[in-house]
Formats: sequence, structure tokens, C-alpha cells
Amino acid sequence: MGLVKISEQMHANIRSASAALSRSINAQAEHWMRIGMLAELHPTLDYSQICQMLIRAEHAGGTVLSAQTCDISDITEHARVASR
Repeated sequence: MGLVKISEQMHANIRSASAALSRSINAQAEHWMRIGMLAELHPTLDYSQICQMLIRAEHAGGTVLSAQTCDISDITEHARVASR
């Protein structure tokens, strides 16, 4: 485990969100970092698609960054069909 320095305002935002969503402050910060990281790695996916990716990876018992646990093409194809 490491320490990450963040602004007081960001800490206040994390604290508020963690209380509202019944997460620890650390869990909320990790959640936001994971979502942000995946959004940068997969800029064509929206928030709900990223959440689907995380759920599929969790069910597969692996990490979402592993190509073996989550096929991005399935999600993007689903989004393409849904947008018609």
C-alpha cells in the first residue's frame, strides 16, 4: 500500500461520496481511480460500459486489464447495436 497526496477539496469530495455510497474513503478513492484509468485506456466506452467491464472481470475472477478476462469488442459491439 502506498500514500497518494491529494488536495483538501478532493479529499472532501471523496469523503462525501464515500458516505453517500457506503464505501470507505479508501474504497471510494480506489473506485474513482479505477474508473478514470479505464476511461483513459478505453476512451470510446461510456461509464455504464466501463461498469459492465468491471462486473465481467469480477465474475471471471481476474483483473479488468487482462485481455483474457474481458473482451472489449463484446462491449463495444453491444454499444454499437444499442445505439441504432
